[in-house]
Amino acid sequence: MPVPKILLYYAFTPLADPDAVRLWQRDLGESLGLRGRIIVSKDGINATVGGELRAVKRYLRRTRDYPAFARIDVKWSEGSGLDESGRSIDFPKLSVKVRDEIVSFGAPDELRVDAGGVIGGGTHLAPAELDALVAERGDDVVFFDGRNAFEAQIGRFRDAVVPDVATTRDFVAELDSGRYDHLKDKPVVTYCTGGIRCEVLSSLMVSRGFGEVYQLEGGIVRYGEARGDDGLWEGSLYVFDRRGSLDFSDHAAVIGSCAVCGEPSKRMQSCAEPSCREQLVVCERHAGEAFCREHLSA
Repeated sequence: MPVPKILLYYAFTPLADPDAVRLWQRDLGESLGLRGRIIVSKDGINATVGGELRAVKRYLRRTRDYPAFARIDVKWSEGSGLDESGRSIDFPKLSVKVRDEIVSFGAPDELRVDAGGVIGGGTHLAPAELDALVAERGDDVVFFDGRNAFEAQIGRFRDAVVPDVATTRDFVAELDSGRYDHLKDKPVVTYCTGGIRCEVLSSLMVSRGFGEVYQLEGGIVRYGEARGDDGLWEGSLYVFDRRGSLDFSDHAAVIGSCAVCGEPSKRMQSCAEPSCREQLVVCERHAGEAFCREHLSA
């Protein structure tokens, strides 16, 4: 039977003609029947694509034929399924766009990249190196969540700092607010889903005087692949497609609480107010009933 797969990768590298890369990626993805999201900028590419395993593998081989993307580090995960046409059901379509940033911090002029990646970012830590750092430095190590705050409701690193941000663009103001200045002399480990947001976030922190900044290489996905639920990660990983979340083992902790009744849950949905885009944890029993605080008090 056809096997559904999802491929996640990014590359920070200078691209002289982002629109040419966009057209090539669009034509390649469409020819292979893939769906997903691909963002291209002058600083590189960020992609999540899904489809039948053989098609996704062909896509990866062709993408790596381009010299700037020859060494991209990829993460694989299981797709939910394929429709009658053999296309991924986890994405509505294939979207390929050119933007100022491949991850939208709203600070394109602060980012510097070369063929080796982001210049001036944090020190990369593989999962085993992260565990070793925590074993050596203990409670001095600060985990700093580089995702939107709602994502941490169902999964996060133990005792992590979770900034109150609704979008990635909120991070610059959050860092400039001074709220985290007390962390500037501590070892800070930034983490995010697949690693891309922390490439930029760690460089923003370094430029603002944080003295010892690390980033989890490959993000939560890579750590979960290596350690499952027997390490420092707790809960489920929120993903921005129709799967909703991922677990790394059959004994993942459920750390989320239903916004209506408080029952443990990892299920997330948008606020029941149609105009609201806030994400809330809900249990199966109260699916469709949960309202965010703003609409409950209106």
